[in-house]
Amino acid sequence: MAELYEKMVKEAMMAQKADVETIKKNRGKEFKIKDTKAYLDVVQDMKAVGEQSEAVINLHKDSVKAHYEILDSLTDTIRPEDDPFVEHYQTPVVLEILRDEDSEFEKSLEAFIDAIGRAEALIGREAIRRYGGFYGPTCVVDFALMPGSTSNVVNRILTETDIPEMHKQAILSAKSWGMNTSYGIGEVFANEIENGATAAEAAEKEIEMVKYIYQEPVEAQAKLMDDHGHESFDVREYMSRYRKEMEGTVKAAIDDGVHYGNILTVPAYCVGDISHHIAQSTYNMCKDDVVMAIIEATTGVMESTLNSAVSSFKSEYDVLSLATGSSACAVEYILELDGFNAIGVVDLLTKRFHNYVQLYPTRGAAAELHNSDFMDMIYRGWTHLDEARRMLNGAEGPLEPMVAGHKVDLSPIHENEVIMNPQRYTYPACAITVRFSALMRLADYPCLLTSEPVTATLMTNIIALHKESAASPARTCKNCAAAALVDFRHNHCQWREAV
Repeated sequence: MAELYEKMVKEAMMAQKADVETIKKNRGKEFKIKDTKAYLDVVQDMKAVGEQSEAVINLHKDSVKAHYEILDSLTDTIRPEDDPFVEHYQTPVVLEILRDEDSEFEKSLEAFIDAIGRAEALIGREAIRRYGGFYGPTCVVDFALMPGSTSNVVNRILTETDIPEMHKQAILSAKSWGMNTSYGIGEVFANEIENGATAAEAAEKEIEMVKYIYQEPVEAQAKLMDDHGHESFDVREYMSRYRKEMEGTVKAAIDDGVHYGNILTVPAYCVGDISHHIAQSTYNMCKDDVVMAIIEATTGVMESTLNSAVSSFKSEYDVLSLATGSSACAVEYILELDGFNAIGVVDLLTKRFHNYVQLYPTRGAAAELHNSDFMDMIYRGWTHLDEARRMLNGAEGPLEPMVAGHKVDLSPIHENEVIMNPQRYTYPACAITVRFSALMRLADYPCLLTSEPVTATLMTNIIALHKESAASPARTCKNCAAAALVDFRHNHCQWREAV
C-alpha cells in the first residue's frame, strides 16, 4: 500500500501546486482559459494502481479533459460572475445519461420526482427556515447532510420513497458532491415571498423548481443560467458536447460496476480548478500579497506534513484526513498569530449571518456557503492546536499539532517572509490585524485552503478502491463550527439517517 499512498500524495499535491503556481504567476493579469493547462496536464498523469478501478480514474481524467477542451473552444475567458457555475454542468448531463441507459433507474427517478410533489409540508417548512435563517450559517450544497442543506431535504424525501437503496444513494449523491444544477433549496421561495406571493403560492413554486431539476436537469441548468444572466459561453452547447465526450466513459464505469453515486460525483468535483479556482476572481483576490502568502504557506504545510507521513499511513482515509487536517491547522495557526482564534471568528460570522439575513432576505442560496466551510475548517484546526498548546505547556519548541496520529509541520508558515512580516503591508507600528483581514477575504473563498483540488484528487483515488460503495455525501457528523459553538441545530441533522 505504500506505493498507493505515495501516489495519492503526489497526485494531490501536483494538482494543488498547479493551481497555486499558475495563480502566483498570473495574479493581477487577465485570465485566459489556456492558463489552466497546467492543471489539465497534472490530471492527465493520474493512474490506477493495484486494486483501483481504472474506470473511476477515467471519470476524473476524461471529465477534466472534456471540460478544458470544450471551454477553450467556446471562449477565451470567463467573467467572475459566471465562474462559480463551471462545475455545475457535468452532473446534469451524467444524470441524463444514467437515466437513458437504465430504465429501472429512470423509474426510480420518476418515483422520487412524484415524492417531491407529495412533500409540500417538508419543502415548505425547510424553505421557510432557510429564508428566515433558522439554521444559522449553512452550506446549501453541503457535502454532508447539515441542516438547511439541499441534500438534507433530499435525504428526508428519499427515506419515504419506495425505490432500490442504490438508486436512493445515487439520487442523494447527485445533489451533494455531485452538483445537479446550481439550484439551492429555498431560493425560489424567498424571491416569490419578497415579490408578494403567499406562503402557499411560494411553496408551490419551490416544489415545481425542485422537481424540474430532476425532470430535465440539463435544460433546468441552462434556464438557471439564463435567469442568472450568464454571458461567458453557450451553456447548452457546452452540455451537448460534454455528453458526446463523456458518454463512453460513463458507460464504461457502468459496465465496471461503479456505483451510480460515484459516477455522478467524480466528473463534477474535479473540474472546478479550470476557470473557477484558476480564474479571474482568484487572480484579482490574490493581487494581495498576504492572501497569496497564506495560500502558499498552507500548501507548504500540507505538502511537508503529507510527505513526512507517507511511510506510516495505515489506510487511504488517513491520507485524506491528514491533508485536510493539516491545512486546517495551518489556517488556524495563522489566525492565532494575530491573536484571534476559531471561537471568536465563528461567533463573529454567525452574528453577522443573522444581520445579513435581515438586510438581504433574497440573498443567494449559496451566500454563506464558504463562510460555513471556513468556520468548520478553522474550528477543526483549533481543536488540534488547542490540544497541542496544552501539551506544550510552557516548554520551548515548535507547536506540533497531531492529526490522525501524525505531526503537522507548521514551519512553512514561519519560513514565509510575507506572513512573518505583516508590518510591510499596513501602518508598520500597528500591524496587528493584517493576517486576520486577509483571512477574512479568504473566508468567502477558502477553496485552496480546504483544499478542493487536493480533496477531489484524494477522493477519486479512494473511490477507485471502493467503486461499489457510494462515497457521497459524507455519512458522518460534520462537527459544524456554528452548531458546536453558537447555534443548537444538531437535532435537525440527517447524518445518521442517510440513505
